[in-house]
Amino acid sequence: MALLGIAASALLLALQYCHGDRRDRLEPFDGEIAPLVMEGGDPYVRALMRTISASESNVRRPYAVLYGGEYIDDLSEHPDRCIPIVSGPNWGNCTTAAGRYQFITTTWLEVADRYHPDPSHFLFWSSYSFEAEYQDRVVHRWLSDRAAWGADIPALLRQGNLDEVFWLLSGTWTSLSYGIERNSMTPYLFEIYWEMLDEELGTARGSRSQT
Repeated sequence: MALLGIAASALLLALQYCHGDRRDRLEPFDGEIAPLVMEGGDPYVRALMRTISASESNVRRPYAVLYGGEYIDDLSEHPDRCIPIVSGPNWGNCTTAAGRYQFITTTWLEVADRYHPDPSHFLFWSSYSFEAEYQDRVVHRWLSDRAAWGADIPALLRQGNLDEVFWLLSGTWTSLSYGIERNSMTPYLFEIYWEMLDEELGTARGSRSQT
């Protein structure tokens, strides 16, 4: 865990510097990559999801964090708050990125329409809960959909082709390797993935042994 602790400290400093000093809204972080809220699923995909969040939302309450470090309490839907970007290639714009996977509003609505397990409907209008479990389930289904990526991501992970997976996903999560918004966690993501995979495989083996 020494690697994760060092990397997490670096990320916290980067957030405070790049997004304005928001220490009043950022909670101390102990270096652990938070487990997923959802239960079950492919352990390889679960490990990838935790790795994505290591660079996108590596804070104590990742499901409730907005870009820049502020937290929200209402996850009944995507918060859709556009916060100014203060550094990097998109400086001067604003972003609605929120939650563990830093979904912008339009992306969330698009993928939730396809993968959300429990949407609410009223006449011609649909809404999608942004609660933690639904964030996880939407991303797990999305990453598992070969048609969405033009590649079988679970199979690539099982083959150890993590570099190719990061390349495929870097246009969506731009802090991954090959992305345009690399941060202080990016160099550690390969090591983090293998550590997360060990944890997820161990949990999956433990669950099978109890059945």
